[in-house]
Amino acid sequence: MRLLKPIDALRAALTDPARSERAVLLSLAAYALMWTLYSTIAKASQGLHPDMTEIVAWSRDLSWGYKHPPLAAAMVRLWFSVFPVAEWSYYLLAMLMPALALWIVWRLAADYLDAEKRVAGLALLMFVPFFNFHALKFNVNTVLLPTWAATTFWFLRSYRTRSALYAALAGLGAAVCMLGKYWSIFLVAGLVFAALIDRRRAAYFRSAAPWITAIVGLIALAPHLLWLSQHYAEPFAYAMYVHGAKSFADVAVGAFGYLAGSLGYVAVPVIIVLVAARPGQATIADMLWPGDDERRLAAAAFWAPLLLPAVVALASGIEITSLWSMSAWALLPVLLLSSPEVSIRALDTRRLLAAAVAIPLAMLIAAPVIAVIAQRSGPLPASAQAALLASEVERLWHQTTPLPLRFIGSAGNLADGVATYAVDRPRVLTDMPQPEASELKRSGQVIVCFAEDTACRGKAAAHAATSRRVENEIVRNFLGFPGKPQRYTIFIVPPGS
Repeated sequence: MRLLKPIDALRAALTDPARSERAVLLSLAAYALMWTLYSTIAKASQGLHPDMTEIVAWSRDLSWGYKHPPLAAAMVRLWFSVFPVAEWSYYLLAMLMPALALWIVWRLAADYLDAEKRVAGLALLMFVPFFNFHALKFNVNTVLLPTWAATTFWFLRSYRTRSALYAALAGLGAAVCMLGKYWSIFLVAGLVFAALIDRRRAAYFRSAAPWITAIVGLIALAPHLLWLSQHYAEPFAYAMYVHGAKSFADVAVGAFGYLAGSLGYVAVPVIIVLVAARPGQATIADMLWPGDDERRLAAAAFWAPLLLPAVVALASGIEITSLWSMSAWALLPVLLLSSPEVSIRALDTRRLLAAAVAIPLAMLIAAPVIAVIAQRSGPLPASAQAALLASEVERLWHQTTPLPLRFIGSAGNLADGVATYAVDRPRVLTDMPQPEASELKRSGQVIVCFAEDTACRGKAAAHAATSRRVENEIVRNFLGFPGKPQRYTIFIVPPGS
């Protein structure tokens, strides 16, 4: 068929050693751009998710830690020092995470899979929602997609080759993962477990490689560890407050849900391989736990970080969710396809590539309809109206003073959205390191509240004698469809008050 000729050309390029690297980079660039365009259109009526605006707020006050480690905030700060603060550019940053992760998987898979299986494995991961739909919401989970993949890749190379370079990269990667989210302790523990159960462990631990990895990792992590000690491990207290102290029944249900949900997210590629390869029981056993050392080490490095959270949750009383497994799938193609008994035909690869291309194209076509449906269902005012509210806040501020708006406060995440869209790029006062009282008085501030939020308005009342209070109603319409109106109370506290 004529429509499949481009797919055949793509498969030929990806399986050709002379052209494969350039072809995969171009393919992943197109993948990232299509999903970026989809999200920019489909989410146009919703505004940025609160997780995303919260990280923007953190990035205005760079620190070695917040309620999470600082990697996501540092990346956002760097990104918006180059690109404009706009929804399309934020979604582009978000999609760079899975695109980079897929490229690392491509490189990793070359150590275990032939060309046909390597292409098929890459396409299979594109059917996992973590690499597209969920990745569109940039947060501390999505930054782990490439960092976990890279650390796993470098660790496996280090274990096999005892290379000082790969050992150092593995340590650096592990530190970066921990700076992304403390959930990464399961990757570190899982890789240590994989090393310990491998039959070649004596040779590995007698070499310099594991000690180089540990030393480099600790050095890279040292500034954050110092910050933790100075702030009384606040992020851990936050994590326990939100997810800890649950009943055993709740924890058990959560652990089962974590395992079942995690497997559900990857059900499509698993089913595709089972249907295409029709493996028998012996082959399935070899897929899950291979007989040879190299593949078994990779399998251990896959299973341990995925399963350890459920064990720890049951032992510690912490509730977990399957969404947090999104970074654990870099080795899935190796697990599914590396067995010599699993064969992938050129026809199978062709079909997988066709589906991998068709899905983002279909979603791109559907994007305007999705945006209208979201508008009619009533998106959250704090997100959907943030840009309009920011414009109104800055208009009122600059009626009061020619100085830039430097600080904005509110209750909850309302200030995060306003700060994200505000041209002056103000800092947020909620859940952030507070400025000196003298600096705050010298610069002034704006406090934004939902009109019905009496607690927020009560806190703002402390500035009643020096502030200007404005009531405003905002409605965001989209393509002729009216949005939900929301009233806000805005307190303008001018400089010097």
